[in-house]
Amino acid sequence: MTSNLKILAVDDSPTMRRIIVNTLKRAGFENVAEATDGKDALAKLKTDQFGFVITDWNMPEMDGLTFVNTVRGDPDFKSLPILMVTTRSVKEDIIEAMKAGVNNYIVKPFTPETLAEKINQVLASV
Repeated sequence: MTSNLKILAVDDSPTMRRIIVNTLKRAGFENVAEATDGKDALAKLKTDQFGFVITDWNMPEMDGLTFVNTVRGDPDFKSLPILMVTTRSVKEDIIEAMKAGVNNYIVKPFTPETLAEKINQVLASV
């Protein structure tokens, strides 16, 4: 079931995207696409079907928080599960992200186990 889930990994860092994609593949999620920022991710969401989004916060063009707010403002994506993966670890930032509509939050650096665990937690709750 999980391997059919199509995931969009959004991060401006090619290295971080590669880490996320490799971690997802090791966790059994084979179907992963990449986006370089929120604008790129929105374009991909409109042209393809995704069942899950993993997004960074700090990105050029459109940051992760703006991206999440934009996605949540679109009726088509209201229930799309979103996991934010970011270096921002201040409690206020986490609260702001949760208010914007992320389903869960991971602070970088993270372990592959943490990423898989958070994805499964979000999938179990939606």
